[in-house]
Amino acid sequence: MRRALRIACVAFWICTCFSGVALAREYRWNTNSVWPPNNHLSVGLEEFSQKVAEKTGGKLDLVVQTGGALGFKGPELLKAVRDGLLPVSDMLISGVAGDEPVLGVVTLPFLVHSFEEGKLLSDIARPYFNDILEKKWRQKILYMAPWPAAGLWSQKEVLTVEDMKGLKTRTYDKNGALVMEAVGATPYPLPFSEVYSSLATGLIDSVLTSTPTGVDGKFWEVLKYFSRFNITLAQDMVTVNLQQFNKLDPELQQALVETGKEMEEIMWARVAELDKEQERICNENGIISSPVSESFMADLTTHTEAIRAEWYEKAPKEATAIYDEFLEAVGRKK
Repeated sequence: MRRALRIACVAFWICTCFSGVALAREYRWNTNSVWPPNNHLSVGLEEFSQKVAEKTGGKLDLVVQTGGALGFKGPELLKAVRDGLLPVSDMLISGVAGDEPVLGVVTLPFLVHSFEEGKLLSDIARPYFNDILEKKWRQKILYMAPWPAAGLWSQKEVLTVEDMKGLKTRTYDKNGALVMEAVGATPYPLPFSEVYSSLATGLIDSVLTSTPTGVDGKFWEVLKYFSRFNITLAQDMVTVNLQQFNKLDPELQQALVETGKEMEEIMWARVAELDKEQERICNENGIISSPVSESFMADLTTHTEAIRAEWYEKAPKEATAIYDEFLEAVGRKK
């Protein structure tokens, strides 16, 4: 009897110890990023993971895997999170807009005229995105974060729309290509790995991209000017599979949501500073930042009206609602 009692006590002690270990780290989730480890979005995701671990006492462990290590490509990510293949993932919003057209509104060319307007558009779009992602895509947005806005890097100085005619410009998406065609330039949809050699050989003479890419590509070796006219301001979002989220205890859910709100504020502030710093590095190495006048911006907006109009005709009602609300907020007409 005593032996049986001792065995029972030992078994209870072992179960208690192991249950304590389980409680210390109840959930361990792979958290995906296709961007390199030093990219600002991957860095932000790592910071998010650390903050979640601190707030939950290690009960929720988000294991960040960068550089596409989990094998998923950007356009697949909305479906991958929906299907539970990834519990949490960062994804380029425009990169998954092919699956969910509402998301395409954030990268309409020349809709946003400044970084501040980009944040305003994000805030207006967020509740619409939340609703459709939860109802249709079975996931919840934890936070949204921007890229620096795309500008034009060129051999010659570009001060007017007329100066853009005849450019041979590397573009990275459909909208960029449509913009260059609208102003009389020729778009080249080259992978980034071919950009430097294409500039050096004269295949292209200009590039549409943001300042961090200008630094990564050492554009000062092959180009002379940068025009910051905010063609688009791309954004990423970090989402969690709704079924996995609903399995969490309420305090863990709250920690995840609260940390997401904190990271959203941090990332928008950080990227604004990153953009300035990257431009400064380019300037110090010889790139000249050209002024962008109000008349230039107005002309670019006019020349790309047809692109936005065609999108508006085909866009879902939620997307056009975001568009209309944004234009009203900034005091511009459709």
